[in-house]
Amino acid sequence: MELERWLWVVGLLALFVLTLWGMYRAWTGRAKRQAASIGELPAVPADCGAQLLEPTTGLYLGSTLAPSWIQRITVGDLGFRATAELTRFERGILLERDGATTIWIPQESITAVRAERGHAGKVMTEDGVLVIRWKLATGTEVDTGFRGDDKTVYPAWTGAMTGEEA
Repeated sequence: MELERWLWVVGLLALFVLTLWGMYRAWTGRAKRQAASIGELPAVPADCGAQLLEPTTGLYLGSTLAPSWIQRITVGDLGFRATAELTRFERGILLERDGATTIWIPQESITAVRAERGHAGKVMTEDGVLVIRWKLATGTEVDTGFRGDDKTVYPAWTGAMTGEEA
C-alpha cells in the first residue's frame, strides 16, 4: 500500500512538472512568433515635453495585439503584469513599471485612449480599464491596458486624446 501511494505522488508530481514545462514552452514559442511583428520598442526621449496630466498609479495589465483583448504579447516583459505609474506628456505617454522595463508611447503613434471593461484576461466593471491603442514602428497595432487605482481620472485621459476638457 505504501509503494502504491508513493507511485501516485511521484506520478502527480511528474504530471505537474510536465504541465509547467508545457506552459513555459507555449509562452516562449508565442514570443518567438511575435518577435518580428513587435520589433524594438521606442526609447524614452531625453525631453518628454511638458507634463499634461498628473501621474496616475495602478496596475499594468499587459499589452495585446489589437483588436483582440485576449491575444497577449509575450515578447520581452510586455506580457507580465506589474504595478505602474502612467504619466501623460506633450510628446507621449510614459508607463513606468515596477520590476520591468519602462514603456514609452510616442504621441504620433497613439491612435486611441479609451476606457474598457476588460483587457488581457482581466475583466472589470464597466470602464474599469484604461486602454491605449498605439502603433509600433513595425506597423503592428497594440493595446496597452492599465487599471488605475483612481478611476475618476479616466475622463481626463480619454478626453486628452480627443482634445476635450475633463
